[in-house]
Amino acid sequence: MAFTRSFTLLLSLTSLTTTLAGSVQKPDLVLPPSAAGHRDAVKDIFERSYNAYRKFAFGHDDLMPLTGGFNDGRNGWGASIVDAMSTMYIMGLDDFFNEAVTFVGKIDFSKSQTNDTVSVFETTIRYLGGLLSAYELSEKKHPVLLEKAKQVADKMAFAWQRHDQRIPYGHLNFTSNQPVEDTSNIAEAGTLDLEWTTLTKYTGNATYERLTVDSVRTIANNPAPLPALAPQGIDPKNSKPVGTHITWGGGSDSYFEYLIKYARLTNTNDNLFVDTWATAVDSSIKFLLRKSTVGDHTYLVDRDGTARKGTINAVSSHLACFHGGNWIYGGRLLNNDTIVKIGLELADACWNTYASTATGIGPEVFRFKTTVRSDQSNSLHLTREQEFFYEKHGFYITGADYILRPEVLESNFYAWRATGDTKYLDRAASAVNSFNKYLVAKKTGGFAGLNDVDDPSQGQIDDTESFWFAEVLKYLYLTFDDPKHISLDEYVFNTEAHPLIAPAPKSGYGTGNLLSPSDPDSFAPTEVDDAPTPEISPNKFMPIPLSKLLGLDL
Repeated sequence: MAFTRSFTLLLSLTSLTTTLAGSVQKPDLVLPPSAAGHRDAVKDIFERSYNAYRKFAFGHDDLMPLTGGFNDGRNGWGASIVDAMSTMYIMGLDDFFNEAVTFVGKIDFSKSQTNDTVSVFETTIRYLGGLLSAYELSEKKHPVLLEKAKQVADKMAFAWQRHDQRIPYGHLNFTSNQPVEDTSNIAEAGTLDLEWTTLTKYTGNATYERLTVDSVRTIANNPAPLPALAPQGIDPKNSKPVGTHITWGGGSDSYFEYLIKYARLTNTNDNLFVDTWATAVDSSIKFLLRKSTVGDHTYLVDRDGTARKGTINAVSSHLACFHGGNWIYGGRLLNNDTIVKIGLELADACWNTYASTATGIGPEVFRFKTTVRSDQSNSLHLTREQEFFYEKHGFYITGADYILRPEVLESNFYAWRATGDTKYLDRAASAVNSFNKYLVAKKTGGFAGLNDVDDPSQGQIDDTESFWFAEVLKYLYLTFDDPKHISLDEYVFNTEAHPLIAPAPKSGYGTGNLLSPSDPDSFAPTEVDDAPTPEISPNKFMPIPLSKLLGLDL
């Protein structure tokens, strides 16, 4: 454990002496001449993808690119259109954007267009975030975007049923305005405040911000098994934690992401958000940071247990790979070189999952062996193929599919903008080549996921998630675009990559002090057996549910 203790000490000392805010982007970044060609290649992928959607599935949520059908997994409101709007505007695709504005004016958010309940989290990050970002980027010239944002938020507000309820229910029936009274997780409950606060800014209604910020405050103030590392599950009925699972992966990820981003977007003087994020990072370095026995790669493990005793699970995922970018962002904002350094190492390890496969694209879930011999997951049995792969690459694949996720390229984008190291441009260019080679669907010309990133003969997945347009192609495009365009010092990205306008930065963020740990005896969560937590990032096109791949199928 000497490795993690030494890094924690360095972080703690740095935190206590750092108060001035830093710029996130490296000043005077210069792109090489080749960047323009790669940027145009990304735009071409977007146009081909979106034209396939327009031809075969316009008005529905997703294109099914292999068969030419459609999927309405986001309530049938046209998720791909709304989610793509900010990318369209950034790429200068005015015809697509104007068509989308017209479409938005006809959306009826008063009810789901399918028989499904409505996810407050997914609807917030895709629809509400997409509408507000498009409204801002287009200089508020299209009031219908704000009108529809208000309409959908007013319906989602029924997720708070009681006047004293702090944690919203995760799903709603939009017809009856009744929630599904079930447990939630900190990502679902704590990834709403960027969007709802922006809505408050333009409507003058403080309730939107209050509801969502109170949810984050509640999670942050709850006793935790490790300082500022809230467990994944939470119960809206009583605001109590559920279970002891700690992760930076799906189900928890964007709660941690939004702590530092809310502070930057609003310039709030409440230090809870920054100090909670900084303490969570410090605790992660102390308890979760690991090196692989092969390749010396830097990873974060998952943990279950109390402060006194925990079980380590050396597993990570494409979803979790946002963490490198988030640590780079927060570290630069807090002028903390230690956090930035580790963030870059995390981003490198996640890129290694791309560089190591036959397609040059990373898997959904992967595992590794750690240098800490006592970590329980080191005793897992590997197949001969997994052992061989691990000895060559420093990780082994346990979920081989790729459903067009963005997180590795997201962190790569932050790494480029923060350092100016052109290796990140080379990596992005490699991804563009891989996408063109392996993801194009013959029938429609759209882009499809893969069943096995290390064996393309296993075929493609018949779905184009809306985050392909919102996130993957936007992060790639901006990697090769003028760094002054959508600067990380002028915008804050929501977790769906929708940029929101930020004020000029403050002189400093947070107190520079770490939060005190909870009294171990005060942490008394509801048992998961008594209140099962929601499925993580459910997707009917994934061959195996993500929770099962992560070992959470309790």
